[in-house]
Amino acid sequence: MAAFFLWIILFFLCWPIAYYALVLYPIVWLLTLPFRLVGIAVNGVFGLLQRYVYASYSVTARPRAI
Repeated sequence: MAAFFLWIILFFLCWPIAYYALVLYPIVWLLTLPFRLVGIAVNGVFGLLQRYVYASYSVTARPRAI
């Protein structure tokens, strides 16, 4: 909602820049979409590695019964 009000203020102050922002925002969003998908995939790989490391630690760090 705040972004909308900032755009309205920009529209009243300098309408050509507001129109450029309105037109270029979807293009920039489409250009950054592959980077977001790669970020999600890398985050998933790191999550799997973290589970593997923590699982191996929990197996090896169990207290031994006497």
